[in-house]
Amino acid sequence: MSPEGIRGQKEAIAWLELKRIPDLGNRSLLKLVLALGSPTAVLDAVERELEAVPGLRPRARFALRQRSRSDAPLEEWRRIQELGMRLISILDEDYPANLKQIQDPPAVLFCHGAMEPRDLVAVAVVGSRAASPGGMHFTERLCEDLASCGVTVVSGFAVGIDAAAHRGALKGGGRTLAVLGCGVDIPYPRPHGALRSEVVRHGALLSELPLGTPPAPTHFPRRNRIISGLSLGVVVVEAAQRSGSLITARFALEQGREVFAVPGMARHFRSVGPHGLLKQGAKLVEGAEDILEEIRPLLRATPVQRPAASKSPAAVGPATGLSREEFDIVERLGPNPVHIDEIARSTGMPPSQLSALLVGLELKGVVRQSVGKYFVLVV
Repeated sequence: MSPEGIRGQKEAIAWLELKRIPDLGNRSLLKLVLALGSPTAVLDAVERELEAVPGLRPRARFALRQRSRSDAPLEEWRRIQELGMRLISILDEDYPANLKQIQDPPAVLFCHGAMEPRDLVAVAVVGSRAASPGGMHFTERLCEDLASCGVTVVSGFAVGIDAAAHRGALKGGGRTLAVLGCGVDIPYPRPHGALRSEVVRHGALLSELPLGTPPAPTHFPRRNRIISGLSLGVVVVEAAQRSGSLITARFALEQGREVFAVPGMARHFRSVGPHGLLKQGAKLVEGAEDILEEIRPLLRATPVQRPAASKSPAAVGPATGLSREEFDIVERLGPNPVHIDEIARSTGMPPSQLSALLVGLELKGVVRQSVGKYFVLVV
């Protein structure tokens, strides 16, 4: 193993050791590592250095001094490698940039799958476990449309709306991130075995909880801040008055993210949550275009890794991963601005479909929108 590899392994095992210390919470762990520079520096720190860490509670210092030494962190590191998983720390370059901006980001993420730069353009879709068939169908279609436009779908991997969100993203040929309330090695919920494999292939399972951690009621509210933190906005579909989905929406508001809600039948218990959010100013969602229009201004400030630009419509063919409908749009564009109404007339596409496809092409770096809904081909 190279010196860099040895150093990386030592740091990873140090993270795992810190995560195992009782009474050392995430906030204290962040204060320690950011003040001292690395997890190994925290473990090696003397009392004088710990006392100099701003805002660190005496209880956290005591927990560090009293920690027990064992081979458990090394064994957990070997287990992570055996399962083909990763440990991503807040000090790593590929730690999700959206998540790093929140007030209480997880110090480490256990990851099964892969995070990609394009996951910065992400929307969370959450809702009731006891979802209606109509709610499930709507969610799946919504997330299929979002994924087809290049948006990564984030959810909590629960039964009901969450599962429909992940399935829709996969059906749309896109990426999806599932944030768990247990260790990433725990097969929960059990009916999601096949879905679990697909999420790993086309996204990632994520958790801040160590391997082997079973699901528990106290884990899920904390998990929800990660769901909203990874995303530009949160969509709530079907939620009762006391719902974990509303906790996710509250985190989104605190984090400065957009909040969307899907209306339902008046006075129905599943509609109470979304309708309450709508009364508080959430954006009403009837389709993917409602979300895409709202997040477009945020995309301009988001460092998305885009493919190399093409120099002519002929060079932007199916080989670049564009759908047939997207290629039809690109063929009608050039260096001179074309209004969206003219594109609609020449392609015959409905305005809602055309708007969603144009946003998808913007995300891929193929077209650019100028003032007044005019579009040009990027050259």
